[in-house]
Amino acid sequence: MHTQQQKVTADHLRRNAYLYVRQSTLRQVVENTESTRRQYALREKATTLGWPAEQIVVIDTDLGQSGASTDREGFQRLVSEVGLGRAGIVIGLEVSRLARNSSDWHRLLEICALTNTLILDEDGLYDPSHFNDRLLLGLKGTMSEAELHVLRARLQGGLINKARRGELNFLLPVGLVRDHRDRVILEPDQQVQQAIRLFFETYERSGTATGIVRFFRERELRFPRRLQRGVRKGEIVWGSLRHSRALQVLHNPRYSGTYVYGRHRVDKTGQKKGPVVLPLKEWQVVIPDAHPGYISWEQYQRNLQRLRECSQAYGRDRRKSPPGQGPALLQGLVVCGLCGRRMTLRYHTRNGRQVPTYVCQREGIDEAKPICQSIPGQTIDAALGELMLELMTPLTLEVALAVQQELEHRLEEVEKLRRQHVQRAQYEVDLARQRYMEVDPRNRLVADTLEAEWNEALRTLAETREEQKRQSKRDQALLDEQARQKILSLANDFPRVWRNPNTPDQERKRMLRLLIDDVTLIKGKQIQAQVRLKGGSIRTLGIVKPMSAGEARKTNPEVIREINQLLDGHTVAQIVVKLNSRGMKSGEGLAFSSQIVARLCKNYQLKSRHDRLREAGKLTMQEIAEQLNVTTNTVKTWRQNGLLHGHAYNDKNECLFDPLDANAPAKSQGRKLSERRVFPEVVSHRANEV
Repeated sequence: MHTQQQKVTADHLRRNAYLYVRQSTLRQVVENTESTRRQYALREKATTLGWPAEQIVVIDTDLGQSGASTDREGFQRLVSEVGLGRAGIVIGLEVSRLARNSSDWHRLLEICALTNTLILDEDGLYDPSHFNDRLLLGLKGTMSEAELHVLRARLQGGLINKARRGELNFLLPVGLVRDHRDRVILEPDQQVQQAIRLFFETYERSGTATGIVRFFRERELRFPRRLQRGVRKGEIVWGSLRHSRALQVLHNPRYSGTYVYGRHRVDKTGQKKGPVVLPLKEWQVVIPDAHPGYISWEQYQRNLQRLRECSQAYGRDRRKSPPGQGPALLQGLVVCGLCGRRMTLRYHTRNGRQVPTYVCQREGIDEAKPICQSIPGQTIDAALGELMLELMTPLTLEVALAVQQELEHRLEEVEKLRRQHVQRAQYEVDLARQRYMEVDPRNRLVADTLEAEWNEALRTLAETREEQKRQSKRDQALLDEQARQKILSLANDFPRVWRNPNTPDQERKRMLRLLIDDVTLIKGKQIQAQVRLKGGSIRTLGIVKPMSAGEARKTNPEVIREINQLLDGHTVAQIVVKLNSRGMKSGEGLAFSSQIVARLCKNYQLKSRHDRLREAGKLTMQEIAEQLNVTTNTVKTWRQNGLLHGHAYNDKNECLFDPLDANAPAKSQGRKLSERRVFPEVVSHRANEV
């Protein structure tokens, strides 16, 4: 004690004494009260060393926090006070109460040495500025941190050892419970079992979590969940199935009857909130068939693989995306034959229908380069459809019968679940009735409440029965005798099944993926498609490149040649009549009109009828008038009355005339024009004839 008093100087006594009180957990604060009393009792030691009671500051805001944590408010306040030179001495029961990690402890020692602050614990008084005291305090801090590690390793080892035997209990998902001997069994409630079994069967068919949610929503089915908190903790409630809930069920290995431990770890970097999910190979304990389950361990692994493939559909490679609703048959299966990357999908509208295009654009996006290749998908899908028909022909009968059996089984499972909903509602009615009958009739406050609950249960039962009848009637309409005969008739004609417009595109994709792994495309003079089938065999297809939009709408050259010949003796309107009478069509498949023929003449630079007549030596009206020494109106009159022969060069009946000869007309008095007619009468339907 004499040595301790020599370390305390007047400068220390002018500053405050800080007593730091801490317990690791709230449970220790409540139950281990003796340790807390011992820490508060250290104020007497400070008083003995000379500090008055009003200068002793107690910091106890860290009660219930671990000494290994770095966000302790009380410890941060203590370090601040020491750094500001306000602390003459720091008091703690032992080093572990101040810090459980060496970084915090040595930082406190450094600051205490700089500010000449003493440290007092149950063993004695120390001056961090002295080498021997600092060495001893450093050893104590190291031992305190090592002690925490040993305790944690001992506890963790016990947990892992118990988990390896499958005896470490965790919260079970809905559908699994523990019996009186603490063994995991299936939920005794048959309705819960049926809902979960239908869940996994639907995933086998649809292949996506969204498909399960859609199936339950369209049939107005409910899914169970167990309440985890509140006064109704442990009770099973029913509600609509959500996508997040479906993913939880698919990822939970307990449904496969497998006991697992160590699926998650804590992210110490702080980049992610919550635990980090580890890959399957890093799980510490995996015990298949540890208890009854709804699916097998192999099926659970297949489900995880399908989920990973679905998630890759939104990644950089776009691999193995699940079949969607669009018409692209090879969605997620196309590989670029030039760079090896997965090709993405674009849709555009043509004639009111969506048409796919397979595009390799990843490098173009990443490096601002032109796209690798773009291939129209309509001809590709048609060629793969023909290959599908070729490969599937021997199996058509088996496929059709399997489809019918699957539809019947699916409706049977749904109907069974609806009947269980009715049974549960009936049970609620019976229970409410029993409660009402057992109450004292004189206690009207309770009797009225129970009667209202009974009436509500009866209404729920009536609604559930009505809904069950309505849904059953709708489902049976799907598989009536006419529908069965239709399925069987399609069995002998699989091409008709494949090409049936009522067959959903999504179902075609699923059938295609039963036989094909992927398709590699290379566009050259023609499109080369290497189809990799299940089992590793490869089929190579040469596909003619589809015409561009301009080429597809290009008019047949035969029609152009016919127009060119007709221009020698016909106007545009006369050519239109000739072409339509012969059943010819434009490049767009339309009947010809004057505008279409005129546009074709301009686009193909066909010589006009006017130029053809001029090259043949025909004269204009002005030239004829000058040679005959008459006006143009006289020329027009003579033509109309058959004295001159004109050749119409447009649909306005404008003409060019034959050169004059010895029979050319001249002015003649006293004779009617009709008596002088040389050529047949001109018939015109044009109002603007010249």
